[in-house]
Amino acid sequence: HTPPSSRAEIQITNLPTMTIARTACVLLTLTAASALQPAPHVRPALRPAARAVLVASEPVAAVGTARSFSASWGVLGVIGILAKAIKRLAPHAVQPLVQRDLTLLQWGLYGTSLTFFAYVEGYKAFQCKFSPLVVQRAMTLAAPGAPVGHRVAAPFYSMGLFHATPRRRNLSWSISLGVAAIIGVVKRLPYPWRSVVDAGVCVGLGWGCASMAVLFARALAGTPPGADPCLPQ
Repeated sequence: HTPPSSRAEIQITNLPTMTIARTACVLLTLTAASALQPAPHVRPALRPAARAVLVASEPVAAVGTARSFSASWGVLGVIGILAKAIKRLAPHAVQPLVQRDLTLLQWGLYGTSLTFFAYVEGYKAFQCKFSPLVVQRAMTLAAPGAPVGHRVAAPFYSMGLFHATPRRRNLSWSISLGVAAIIGVVKRLPYPWRSVVDAGVCVGLGWGCASMAVLFARALAGTPPGADPCLPQ
């Protein structure tokens, strides 16, 4: 197989570690959240009294408003982080399409990676879990009395890295630390396997950006996602 050009190799090896780590943090936080939180339809049937106790014990999502600078900064900041990661990963992701040097098996794995990440990362993790969380948390920044620090760091606040329930905060930080090791492994994968993985990740992140933008546009139109913002009690 044709190895990557020296110029591309220099560009890849000089990727900002923090940018990749933040992006991977989002990616794996979403996947973990999707796996840990059961879907509503699998809950067992409850008696009326038990259902009332359950509903009363669950945190109620704060509505807030999307029509504020802080909310826009929170959502667009997260989208910017994802878009920058896509820009960094794209050269490796499209390399097989440019060189056309994969075997039939490798093309099959390339397509499988695209499909897998589109569904697991893009749809299940981003669209169903993380994107509604980001938009809903960003909307709470428009509430009167929201701390200035939360508004300044709105993208990270919206991602649940701080001022969140212990479960959400611990999950976000534990995944962000653990993913650094995974990134180190992926960066050392030889061609074309790194391209196979990067292509799938780009599709998933692109789906995430699109779903987040659509949800935010709907919130601006008056239809918030209605997700639990996981705010501390």
